[in-house]
Amino acid sequence: MQPLDYLKETPSQTAGPFVHIGLTPNKLGIGGVYPQDLGDSPIREEAKGQQITIVGTVRDGAGMILRDALIESWQADAAGIYPGNDPRGAADPNVGGWARIIADFDTGEWVLKTIKPGAVPYPDGRMMAPHISLWIVARGINLGLQTRVHFEDEDNSACPVLGRIEHRDRVQTLIAKKTGPDNYRFDIVLQGENETVFFDI
Repeated sequence: MQPLDYLKETPSQTAGPFVHIGLTPNKLGIGGVYPQDLGDSPIREEAKGQQITIVGTVRDGAGMILRDALIESWQADAAGIYPGNDPRGAADPNVGGWARIIADFDTGEWVLKTIKPGAVPYPDGRMMAPHISLWIVARGINLGLQTRVHFEDEDNSACPVLGRIEHRDRVQTLIAKKTGPDNYRFDIVLQGENETVFFDI
């Protein structure tokens, strides 16, 4: 094996002021870079399942809304199958599963329009409750943060991932609250009271 001990880890950096220009130019009104922004939507209109909308904000430790937050989401389809991870070919072809979402620069609210995912198998055969994984970057965040959105109208009691959270009172920070028939609210808190659970992945 080739020794690589002379290479040093590249230092991490907070998401800079140009992250949106590079990753979501069309949303900023900068045309001609991509026909449409990569990750514009996790689904096509024909996707099977319940179409839902999740709205939220990202707040810092002082309670201020970060209006420059960028979030990437990853999810299974309505049957609990991840795109590209299905040897039987049963995954919904209209669910790409990945999206890139930016907060509104005026209100700080982010919006994800997708379908509610199904339960996903855990490596030991148990089922993980329906969820969407999120990766969050913004000013002041040196390493992207990983968390998950679960849904209050699903049975989360037997989810093996939620079951591993030692401080049981913090599980609620991963649960999206229902605000309408197909609408949910999920606010992310980076620090302090009601800090969202983040995963070391």
